[in-house]
Amino acid sequence: MFDNLLYQSAAKLLEDDIVQSKLPGAVLFCGNDSCGKLTAALETARVLSCTANPRGKWSCTCPSCMRHKALVSPNLMLLGPRDCSLEIHAACRAFVNSASMNDSHVTATRYLFLRSVRKLQNRFNQALWQDSDKLSKIAAITSELDEYMEELDAGRELPDIKDVEKYAQKIVELCEKLEGDFLYDSIPILQIRNLSTWARIGAASGTKVIIIEKAERMLEGVRNALLKILEEPPANSLFILTTSRKNAVMPTILSRLRPYNFSSRTQEQEKEIIDRVFHDGAVALGSGGSLIQHYLEGFLPVRPEAIEKRAFEFFDQIFDGKIPDIADLIKNCGKFEPRVLFKLFLSALETRTRSFFSSAAGSQKALEISKALRESWLNVSTYNQGIQSALEDLLCALAKERKR
Repeated sequence: MFDNLLYQSAAKLLEDDIVQSKLPGAVLFCGNDSCGKLTAALETARVLSCTANPRGKWSCTCPSCMRHKALVSPNLMLLGPRDCSLEIHAACRAFVNSASMNDSHVTATRYLFLRSVRKLQNRFNQALWQDSDKLSKIAAITSELDEYMEELDAGRELPDIKDVEKYAQKIVELCEKLEGDFLYDSIPILQIRNLSTWARIGAASGTKVIIIEKAERMLEGVRNALLKILEEPPANSLFILTTSRKNAVMPTILSRLRPYNFSSRTQEQEKEIIDRVFHDGAVALGSGGSLIQHYLEGFLPVRPEAIEKRAFEFFDQIFDGKIPDIADLIKNCGKFEPRVLFKLFLSALETRTRSFFSSAAGSQKALEISKALRESWLNVSTYNQGIQSALEDLLCALAKERKR
């Protein structure tokens, strides 16, 4: 079990609880980003529905394991915010490179690419979006995405490399649209209600597993709706919540979850993981932070350092009494596509406020700015406000703080 979860002691704890039938109906995976929480959650789902004896080997070819490894199992529900596009870009490059050279990694990288796409696709399960006014638009994109995915499916012979490149590029473009236009930063309460209905319908076999990422971001109404389900989890179901900020999860929800702690890996370990997963041995060790996250950010159309520079310029111009050129800013930041670029921009602005912490009045100003930044991200990620409009509102909010 958990052969693909590297350098995590939580793997042994999970395996022991599964083997001894001690796994409760709801658990919490806690740890920093890029530490393997989603990998562990998906693997737990596979193992619980495995029909082999002994069960749980990654090489298992039972029908249930094959569906879970391809992320097409009817027993799996995945929801919660995630920046999927970077992993999709990284997996796409690994797959196309292997296919063009027809090397020994083709099968593995094809699987990697398809799985990275389905980590996004699964968040748009029709059972989750039922009664949503966005469902028809989402269905049109996912239907087209399925057509291109079928051309590269693991059960088929790979087409000519030119077609591989064409299909892969089209898949990436559709994923960017799906994530940019419809993926939420906070789970809608409608999805929790739909999830409750889905979870209470018995599985034909195996265990239904519901994975909810970034549990700390749920709004109060959503948390309360989820709490009702966790108080009496449906039979033959498992809820796996993940978080990088355990203390931000609602205490009454925490009390109903068994925590499994995931530790941060060393950069040497992360370098090995990048090489084994993406077959990129050219990665150099960094000066700090998650190497995996730095690696994935390398697939952004604009480097994070450039985004930070633009954010600092935007901030300093406002507090110098000048009006930034928003159209030029958007152009030089790649139109903030994918949306994670805007998140990095806002994060850099918050970093810039640290210079205010030298006084009580400055600290209060930094707090007000932080609220404005959070509101800006909420408006873009949840209410689909346009980037230009969001930046104009943010400019007014920061200018107001300057006057104060």
